[in-house]
Amino acid sequence: MASSLVPLSAPHPSWFTPKRLLVIFCVINMLNYVDRGTIASNGVNGSLGTCTSSGTCTSGSGIQGEFNLNNFEDGVLSSAFMVGLLVASPIFASLSKSVNPFRLIGVGLSVWTLATAGCGFSFNFWSITICRMLVGVGEASFISLAAPFIDDNAPIAQKTAWLAIFYMCIPTGYALGYVYGGLVGTYLNWRFAFWVEAILMLPFAVLGFVMKPLNLKGFAPAESKQALISEETDVQEVQDTDALNDSAKPTKEKFSHMFSKMKCTCIDLNQFSRFIKDMKALLVDKVYVVNVLAIFQSDADLIFGGITIVCGILGTLAGGYVLDLMKSTIPNAFKLLSVTTFFGAIFCFTAFCFQNMYAFLAFFSVGELLVFAIQGPVNYICLHCVNPSLRPLSMAISTVSIHIFGDVPSSPLVGVLQDAINNWRETSLILTSILFPAAGIWFTGIFLHSVDRFNEDSEGQVTEVDRSNATPLLEPRVAETSLFC
Repeated sequence: MASSLVPLSAPHPSWFTPKRLLVIFCVINMLNYVDRGTIASNGVNGSLGTCTSSGTCTSGSGIQGEFNLNNFEDGVLSSAFMVGLLVASPIFASLSKSVNPFRLIGVGLSVWTLATAGCGFSFNFWSITICRMLVGVGEASFISLAAPFIDDNAPIAQKTAWLAIFYMCIPTGYALGYVYGGLVGTYLNWRFAFWVEAILMLPFAVLGFVMKPLNLKGFAPAESKQALISEETDVQEVQDTDALNDSAKPTKEKFSHMFSKMKCTCIDLNQFSRFIKDMKALLVDKVYVVNVLAIFQSDADLIFGGITIVCGILGTLAGGYVLDLMKSTIPNAFKLLSVTTFFGAIFCFTAFCFQNMYAFLAFFSVGELLVFAIQGPVNYICLHCVNPSLRPLSMAISTVSIHIFGDVPSSPLVGVLQDAINNWRETSLILTSILFPAAGIWFTGIFLHSVDRFNEDSEGQVTEVDRSNATPLLEPRVAETSLFC
């Protein structure tokens, strides 16, 4: 008996390559944030009609003018997507254990496409608000699953840089959306802005269904799961038939229906218990908790503008590339996060102390550049400090936490603070000082015992055959076979 290595043809999904996957996910991510910038733009959001004391009236424009929204309703509309995003993110992350994640992205993008088109057909405040909530549901599948796919397929020496390129699309997309919404709203009609977005996203939604699905590291392929379920179902049905073949037909049907309902109930309970187990695993992970806790503090103070967009793009890319140069490890990521956040806080804090505009712009630009450098490293930690099967849930809970403890309360808290102090400079200094404790929290992460769990087995559920089927695109496949002489 002799053994030799026989290369097997890799069942790569069509023309997919890692770089093409990154480009596709970057375009999708950018479209998501183009939509956010669009609804915030003057051309789409618009304004209410006004009347002067002399009796001269001007008609309103955009969504606010057409639906006659007050300021509260306009604020609700702008943040309505968060409802769908926060509710659906953990759900999609949990489903990724039983449904192929690539197909889930296809489902989410389909919901996003239909909901965005629905915004263009809306007829009042509630109809467009519901559509915006569904936009958040569609986005939830993507934000939970895209980063793990990129992390799987990025070159080892460029993992953080690839994540940085992906997250660089956030400020870029928002800026493009603001300009795009203004142009469309001015020269056409605000409804066209949503229809064009839906048309642009449609090919990617279709791609999620027609392409051969990719598998995430740590997850068994959907085919093997389905085969196992079918096998167990067949055995159960045979046993049921043997036990009941002497009974009357109505009784047999009754028991069959009862077993079917019990089976569905068990599946639902198993999924819920698995979600609770996964959440517990995240919450007891000190590295993950420290990392996410610091994000709240750093995210609550980002104010978008021209400088922020430019610094966001450059800073996000720089943070990823620097961590790769340092060698991508969790301790190095914490070092980079604490240093950039600390010095970013110093520059931003100093900027608000200057009376001179040019000095302010110079220091504020450097400060924001450093603060935005956290994007790549912070997401690297979220992906590598947990078991591979927990990565979608890790990203989902991180995103949900940022919105609940950052975006949602930050605006009203700033308003309350400004009302109490009535000095924008002092308010800005207080808000910027929040970055210092964030730097301190990340600094403590350096001393935590951390293990990069990227190569861990997933809860013992993935067999050697399944693991070979789920190999990332970059890795060649070679199988060892035995030849009998």
